[in-house]
Amino acid sequence: MYIIAGLGNPGSKYEKTRHNCGFEAIDLLADRCRIDVKERKFKALCGSGVIGGNRVLLMKPLTYMNLSGEAIQAAVSFYKIDPEKELIVLYDDISLEPGQLRVRAKGSAGGHNGIRNIIQMLGTDRFLRVKIGTGKKPSDMDLVDYVLGRFPLSERADMTAAFDRASEAAMDLVTQPLDRVMNEYNRKMEKEDTAGKAL
Repeated sequence: MYIIAGLGNPGSKYEKTRHNCGFEAIDLLADRCRIDVKERKFKALCGSGVIGGNRVLLMKPLTYMNLSGEAIQAAVSFYKIDPEKELIVLYDDISLEPGQLRVRAKGSAGGHNGIRNIIQMLGTDRFLRVKIGTGKKPSDMDLVDYVLGRFPLSERADMTAAFDRASEAAMDLVTQPLDRVMNEYNRKMEKEDTAGKAL
C-alpha cells in the first residue's frame, strides 16, 4: 500500500496559493483516479483507491503546513507502511523555477516547514517526494507573504500543467522503478512558443 500526501493549508483563504501546490496536485490525481478525497481521518481529508493494482491512500493534511507530519505519521503508523518505499509527498519548492518538478527519494527539509515536521515525526528523511517549483521570492518580499501569495495570471496555466504532471509522477512512483521516474520528471521543462519551438 502507498500513502500519497499533498501538502497545503486548509480553508478558502489559502486556496491556490503557492504553499498549496501539493493540495492542487492531489486534487488532480484524485480526479484522474476517480478517488473521492472527502473522508476525515488522521487529521486529514483522505480517499482510498487503486493505482496500477496497488492500494493507495490520498491525503490532504488539515493540520496546517507546519504540522503536516502529525497527519502523515498517524497514517503511516496505522497502515504500518515503509515510508522509504511507500510514502510519496507532493509539495511546493521555491528553489525550483515555476512549474519545474524534481523527484527525490530523500533529503533535508530545505527550509520547508511542512517537510521539516514530517522528518521530525517520522524520524527519517528517507521518503519519496515530488517537488513542484514556485520560483524564488523577490528580494524585497517576505517569505511568508510570498508562499501564501497566489500565482500571477501569466503563470497560472503553466502551474496547472505542473500540478497535472506532478500527479502523473506520483502515479509513476507507484508503478515504475524510481530511477526511471527520476529520469523522466527531473528533466528541465522548456517553454514553447506558438510555433512549438523551445524559447
